[in-house]
Amino acid sequence: MNMAEKMNWKRVLAVVLIASTALIFTGCGAKGKSESDLKSTKTFTGKYIVSAKYAAKQVGKKNVLFVDCRGDKFANKGTVKGAIATTWQDLCTCGPEYGEAGDKDWGKIPSPADLSKRLSKLGMTKTKNIYLVGLTLTGWGDDARVLWELNAAGFTKARIVNGGYEGLVDAGVKTQKGASTPKPAAVKITKINYDHTITTEQLQKNYKDYKIIDVRTKAEYNGATKYDEAKGGHLPGAIFIPYTDFFRDNNTLISKTDIDAMMKKAGITKNDKIVTYCTGGIRSAYIQLVLQMSGYKHTYNYDQSYWRWCRVGKVSTTKVK
Repeated sequence: MNMAEKMNWKRVLAVVLIASTALIFTGCGAKGKSESDLKSTKTFTGKYIVSAKYAAKQVGKKNVLFVDCRGDKFANKGTVKGAIATTWQDLCTCGPEYGEAGDKDWGKIPSPADLSKRLSKLGMTKTKNIYLVGLTLTGWGDDARVLWELNAAGFTKARIVNGGYEGLVDAGVKTQKGASTPKPAAVKITKINYDHTITTEQLQKNYKDYKIIDVRTKAEYNGATKYDEAKGGHLPGAIFIPYTDFFRDNNTLISKTDIDAMMKKAGITKNDKIVTYCTGGIRSAYIQLVLQMSGYKHTYNYDQSYWRWCRVGKVSTTKVK
């Protein structure tokens, strides 16, 4: 094995390590809000999300595809009957040819031709009703990162499940051990819509135009480097609203009434240009979609997020209590 091959393997192992430790750390002590903390008991609804009860009834139906975005490791312990498995890393520029987390081209939406090939192998076509399954409080909301990419690629029939895999189990969904084998199908993507995406360069150029929301944990915001970040801290002036604050303690999203109250308290209006970020654009993709569904039209997920920003931009080390 030559030196270049050894470096590539090191990068691959780094990506795997980041992916595995991310779920472990994020899930530790993650708590949603109890009903007593909330203003409304209404269920969150939106064009990109369905209830676990509804999704469970779609299993086995014609032209329906369940995709377990937790990956094979979790699917092997239990997944939706008939579901295939993938991860957000499988559908973005996370391979060794792009370097490692924080590098210039790492962690983005692939080119139309590249993404077409990846989705073709999985049989994820635009004509299918796709239900994406992930983890909410105990994970990073990987399903939403995949949906965010599919939306950008022109998919209109893909949805995430409110409550994630836990919600589906509670709803009595049919399950199996191990993911099903994907049935390849031709997928052709001609362009990517970047209306709800922001790059490092765009953010640096017009930084003052945006209200920036850091959805990581308090420890991360205050400087902890849990996922091999180049340095600790947060984007200057970033408003701290943790990802978990958008969920009830039963893994489902809080109501739009409560989201509006949370945004108002943070000084954010529906007319603001809002950037969400986390470590690698996964949790922040979930919150971008939630805010979009809640009527905040000018919302942008910073896909490379803190992994990239702390390499090339200024960071703040102020702390929140």
